[in-house]
This record gives sequence, C-alpha cells and structure tokens, in this order.
Amino acid sequence: MRVIVLGMAFILTLVAADTTELTLLVKTPGGKPVPNASVTIKFVKGRSAAKFGKKIRTEWDLHTNDEGIAKLPPIPQGTILVQIHAQNYQTFGQNFDVDEEQKTLEITLNPPQPQYSAH
Repeated sequence: MRVIVLGMAFILTLVAADTTELTLLVKTPGGKPVPNASVTIKFVKGRSAAKFGKKIRTEWDLHTNDEGIAKLPPIPQGTILVQIHAQNYQTFGQNFDVDEEQKTLEITLNPPQPQYSAH
C-alpha cells in the first residue's frame, strides 16, 4: 500500500510541470500603451518533467488590448523569445528567462529610424 501511495506521489510531481502566468505591457517611449500590437511568444529552451526530459516547443500568437496588455495562459518555465510588431514602431525581439509563477514584462517600443539613401 505504501509503495502505491509513494508511486502516485512521484507521478503527480512529474505531471505538475512548473508554469508561469505571463503578462506583457507594451508601451511607447512616452509611457502610453500600444493597442493591437501583434505579440508572438516562442518557447526556446526548457525541459518538461511530464515528458521525461523532452524539449517543449510551443508558440503563442496574440494581440495587446487597448491598455497595451497581453495575458498568456500558463506557459512552461524556461527561456522564451518575445517578438512584437506594431504599426509605426520598430519590431521588438528579445529572449527572457521565466522561472517564477507570475511575471510581468514591460516592453517599450521605439519609433522607426529615419530612412536614408546611399544615392
């Protein structure tokens, strides 16, 4: 009986992989929110105990709301790539380590650089 209980406890710890509830706050250099920005989250690196060490490869696509906020469902902990595209702003892309239960990333988008010609 004890063996069964210990075995079940071990399996439950393997299945309950660590996850993070991620919130993104996208704003301008002046601090105003950027509505309707396209956000792509790619899981880059990490391991899942539930899959016995296999790499997790997942991706999420969403948009910010009118307050510049994008909330994701619980995602596996590890390294993620955050890419943000918004009209009239430079594209943003950076890796982040997520290892907490809840994390908020504040991202500031820069205006586009002026165009120049070599001719």
